[in-house]
Amino acid sequence: MNKTPVELLKDLKKKNYAPIYLLHGDEPYYVDAITNFFEENILPPADQSFNQFVIFGKDVTIPTVLSYAKRFPMMSEYQLVIVKEAQAIQGIGQKDMTKLIEDYAKNPLTSTILVLSSKDGFNENLTWVKAINNKGVVVNSRKMYDSKLPEWIINYCHDHGLKISQKAVMMLAEFIGNNLKRLVSELEKISLNLKVGEEINAGIIEKYIGISKEFNVFEFQKSLIQKDVLKANQIIEYFKSNPKENPITPIILNLFTFFSKLILVHSAADKSEKGLAVTLGVNPFFVKDYLLGARNYSLGKTVQVINFLRKFDAKSKGVENVSASESELLKELTFMILH
Repeated sequence: MNKTPVELLKDLKKKNYAPIYLLHGDEPYYVDAITNFFEENILPPADQSFNQFVIFGKDVTIPTVLSYAKRFPMMSEYQLVIVKEAQAIQGIGQKDMTKLIEDYAKNPLTSTILVLSSKDGFNENLTWVKAINNKGVVVNSRKMYDSKLPEWIINYCHDHGLKISQKAVMMLAEFIGNNLKRLVSELEKISLNLKVGEEINAGIIEKYIGISKEFNVFEFQKSLIQKDVLKANQIIEYFKSNPKENPITPIILNLFTFFSKLILVHSAADKSEKGLAVTLGVNPFFVKDYLLGARNYSLGKTVQVINFLRKFDAKSKGVENVSASESELLKELTFMILH
């Protein structure tokens, strides 16, 4: 059956095992996390030497994988076979070879736990994938939506006994984005440096990750929303002094996303915070910014800003621009947005 990564991890912790698993998708964090859980927690250390096999797809064929799966455990309830990088198994794209997986999945050995772990996504309409889903578990680890990131960060911190401020959550979501592996790595680094009971706040983020709590894309966008001319220009000067860390392209992309959603705010029938959160597909924490933006930028001005952003994105790529630097373009763009 299909399960989410979180659902599967809960099952495994309860020792609810299926005979065959397919872990795949474009979000490697959960594929790695679940694969590691299988490797480290299913069999007791005393049973691993004779009953646990970790192999890599590029080194094996489908018949080889199945020869492992069809063995019986030695003085153990289960044997565990993990195939990492399963997308590289020799023959995985050949119908006659995947038919072998399909046939095994229809009648798997119940004393074997076979785990196919892939960093690529498979078409879940393939007959062999459907066969695994019927007798085992298929987990599609999908990229996290940006709107879900703050909630994910909060839940991760809660599960690991970390306290974190809303501002710190937003900074992490904004500047690291939906790279869950990097998010976890940064949070682990921070946790090693926290005092007992200390909260992760904006200052901690700035100190250990290097994201400025005052001069960043998030604060730049906020200054435009608030029409704070002085703060916007201060941040531009900071960007100018740190050009490699603050390229113009992601700044424009971030603003384009915001002002595009501002059009939805202007046209929304339900302008309550809850209604707008659903319409915009964002965390409710962000809705106040959109409401303020709608007050400060009329629908006509919002459309005009979007046109400015398109124009300056092209200029930043050399279209109708001979010599203007990125900081000069950003300064001109900011003036046009604010006036």
